[in-house]
Amino acid sequence: MARSREAAVRTVPEHFTDRWGRWVVPYAALWITLLVGGVVVVILALLGAEVYDNVVDDVGLASLDKPTLAFAEQLRSPALDSAVTAFTNIGGGIGMPILATILTAWLTFVTRSWRALILVGGAAAFSVTATTLGKKLVGRTRPDHADAVPPYETSPSFPSGHTLNTTVVIGVVVYLACLQVKRTIARVGLITAGVIFIVAMGLSRVFLGHHWMTDVIVGWLLGLAWVGIVILAHRLFHVILHREHAGPAPTFDHPLRETAGAADGAPGDGAARRPTGGPPTAG
Repeated sequence: MARSREAAVRTVPEHFTDRWGRWVVPYAALWITLLVGGVVVVILALLGAEVYDNVVDDVGLASLDKPTLAFAEQLRSPALDSAVTAFTNIGGGIGMPILATILTAWLTFVTRSWRALILVGGAAAFSVTATTLGKKLVGRTRPDHADAVPPYETSPSFPSGHTLNTTVVIGVVVYLACLQVKRTIARVGLITAGVIFIVAMGLSRVFLGHHWMTDVIVGWLLGLAWVGIVILAHRLFHVILHREHAGPAPTFDHPLRETAGAADGAPGDGAARRPTGGPPTAG
């Protein structure tokens, strides 16, 4: 009886060491990523709340919004107004769904996985919901038509739906695209193009006088925070789904997949097993 108790006590540190080796050591880089990413998401949310307080108190309107709008009016010209209007339509209620569908279909075809459809679709659904609720909750008035470029919009101003939806959709698409390329320069190019597109979309709303600058800032912050949550959830999903994986931490170069021999209990050799047929699967 004493021996069995002693054996049980001895297995506690062994059990802890085994769990540590399975969950922490192989995925150390991922846990750090989740921690840092979580902190970034919280900071973005707090910044968004601070901007919202300024909007409610009209502080942003006096210190940032009106001067920015006045500067934009000085830059306008008939040709530039037409070009910016054509660009901003890409992020609208018709242009963005079309663009998102095209990009999602392309990623689904390339990856042979429903991952893009699930992540982009779910993220976009959140951004549309957040935009609708935010406009109803705040009910902020847009800049006067006298300061805007037609066609005019009459819905509430806060937050900028063009900015929020573009940030979420393009952010998730860039993340998924980066998972498919191996060259660092290609990833840098994708991220740079995505950032330029997102920033330009937000600034176009201010340039045309369809939104205040604080509407756009909150759209950026809220969108980036949600993209961060989607990415963290996706990476964590793989850890939980493949918790018995005993290899290096999942990265862009080595995404976490079921290793050869894992199904029959044999130790994996680190080589990813590719699907041999059947319908695409989520992941």
